[in-house]
This record gives sequence, structure tokens and C-alpha cells, in this order.
Amino acid sequence: MSCALAGRRIVVTRPGDDPRLRVLLEADGAEVLECPTIRIVEPADYGPLDTALRALRDYAWVVFTSRNGVAAVFRRLAALRIPRAALGDRRLAVIGPGTAEALREGGLRADVSPAEFRAEALVAALARRDLRGVRVLIPRAAVARDVLPEGLRALGAVADVVPAYRTEAAGPAGSLESAIRTAAERIDAVTFTSPSTVRQFLRLAGPNARHLLERALVVCIGPVTAATARESGLRVGAVAATYTLAGLVGALRDALGPAPADRQEIAADPPHARHREVRHEIS
Repeated sequence: MSCALAGRRIVVTRPGDDPRLRVLLEADGAEVLECPTIRIVEPADYGPLDTALRALRDYAWVVFTSRNGVAAVFRRLAALRIPRAALGDRRLAVIGPGTAEALREGGLRADVSPAEFRAEALVAALARRDLRGVRVLIPRAAVARDVLPEGLRALGAVADVVPAYRTEAAGPAGSLESAIRTAAERIDAVTFTSPSTVRQFLRLAGPNARHLLERALVVCIGPVTAATARESGLRVGAVAATYTLAGLVGALRDALGPAPADRQEIAADPPHARHREVRHEIS
């Protein structure tokens, strides 16, 4: 097993039902403290998404900004008894390799996937096409940046944004405070993979979160997340050069490396105790 992060204790703030980052970190020898800060839930109303999916023939493009958006649309197509082939007949654009992979897993292929994994790059890529009067469907989180739809509208497109899912806090305010306080002396890094993980972590970890994390390295998956962290009063120590989970792990390797040998001995755990998840107490 690789020991690039051996003995390092790293906090993961992603949803608890997505183990991909934990798996990558443990493969590098890290000890993972899972502190889920958000969960993915259904939109408040499926009406706008259902209406759009029933009218897919009216759209020239469908743009996905996350794996969650792809998964939500696939589930809704199945519920409406609409074959995925109806989606495959449209031009598809994505942000990020994970989103493109989610499409491939569903038997579809992205026509446009920019090298830089952010909305600005996708707008620039689509600017090479004539979008004047072209209808574009953007199924995404209920709350998200407006860079993408506004950019497409500036190109002359008719961009319809519909909520496909929502992110909400994984627990009540302050529910992580005790766990973070207890582990603070041994936390080497805290990872953030979206602006919402930053905001909800600070809410769930309580008013002393910034103070408790003074010794920890704050590592973000990309510049948008890093900007939110800085605006929230956190000192960002590293940003992934490639805005993927693998890129995030690479940033941790570069910034931290393995812990000193004495730390590794103290941190040694049996296989079944390599990570633990902090469960929120909800009354």
C-alpha cells in the first residue's frame, strides 16, 4: 500500500453516501475522519424537471454540471417511462470528468467537456458554436452559481434552468462541534469539494470552527470552493491543480506528505478502524 499520506488524519466533508474520496485517501495511507456536511435530496417540486424532460425534443443541448444532476435526470426519466435514448438524441455538455463518466455509465457520451472543470470554461467552449435562438436545458442543483446560464444567454441561447436536486445540511447547527473539538489537535487537513461543504461545515462545526482549525491545512478542490472558504474566514493552504478528487488527493500529498514516523506508529489502526464517520445527533 502507498504511504504518501501515512499517519495523516484528514477530514472529509462530502456526503456520507459517496465514499470515493475516502477510498482514495485510505489508499495513500491516510486516516479519514468522515464529517458529512451535506446530503443530496429531491427537489421541492419535480414539476419543472418533468415538464422539461417530457419536452426534450424542444432542446438542442442538455448541460450537466455534476454527477448528481446526471443521476437525478436518469432517475426521473425512469419514473416518467422516457427512454434514455431521448436524452442521447440531444447534444450533451458537461463540467468535469466525473460528470462525463456518469453519462458513460448510463450509455451516453458528452459532446463537449472542457479541459478546465468550471462553468466559465464550458461557456467558452460553447461560444465556438452558434447558439443564437438555441434552447438549452440545464438540470442542476436548486441553488447554484448563475455563471453558466447567464453566459449562455449572453451567447444568444435560451437557457432553461430546472432544479433536479437540492443540497441540504446533514445535521443541525453545532452538531459537529464536539467531534471537531475532540479531534482538533490531530487533524492535519480538512477537505472541501464544493462551496456548500464549506458553508455547512462552518455551520455544523459551531462558532469556534475557525479557531479549532487554525493548525489544520484547508484544501479545496478548485478556485470557486477556495474563494468561498476565504470569504468565510478560512486560510486556504492548497487548491487542487486539477479540479477532481484525484487532484485533491494530489494536493494533499504535495502539501503534507506522510506524518513523522512516531505519528505513524501512534496512528496505526487495525483495518476495520481505518476511518470513522461522525454521525449527527438529530433530536
